[in-house]
Amino acid sequence: MKRVSLLVVLLSVVIGCTTKSLPVLYDLPNFSFTASSGTPFGTAEMREKITIVDFIFTRCKGVCPVMAASMSDLYHRFEEDSNVQFVSITVDPAHDTLQVLQQYAKDVGVSDNRWQFLWAPIEKIVDLSENGFKLSAENLPGGHSSRFVLIDKSAKIRGYFDGLEGAEMDKLSAGIRQLLRSR
Repeated sequence: MKRVSLLVVLLSVVIGCTTKSLPVLYDLPNFSFTASSGTPFGTAEMREKITIVDFIFTRCKGVCPVMAASMSDLYHRFEEDSNVQFVSITVDPAHDTLQVLQQYAKDVGVSDNRWQFLWAPIEKIVDLSENGFKLSAENLPGGHSSRFVLIDKSAKIRGYFDGLEGAEMDKLSAGIRQLLRSR
């Protein structure tokens, strides 16, 4: 009898943790950058989809390869759901041309348009990072954040997750699933 009660309590805790509502932190401002395909991509393309955003640069030998692996894992975990998309914004636009971003996308295994790589002038990137996503953009390209940003279908920021930590990626996956259930 004690085992059954303990199991019920544990299940209640687990269910309670996974159904806890994600807070609305910020509204994402309107922006439009250029996707590696050469087409505009921004807030308008994020509406009606759950979006995970990070800031990277292709020459990075530090945190970016780990972040790319984490994003790639999420990209493959949710490959069956076209309502989930991924966006990586370069913080090194002088080097990361559209062609460089296209090759990088191939190198990390992108096979469809669910993962976009965006380019803009550095001033716009800094402004969006700091004022839109509320992430530091000092000493770019190396000083970019390693956090992934979860955005709901209404272009509202719902959470920040460390792209270098497996446990954080599991929390992000749970957050994505929660937003998928609530649509």
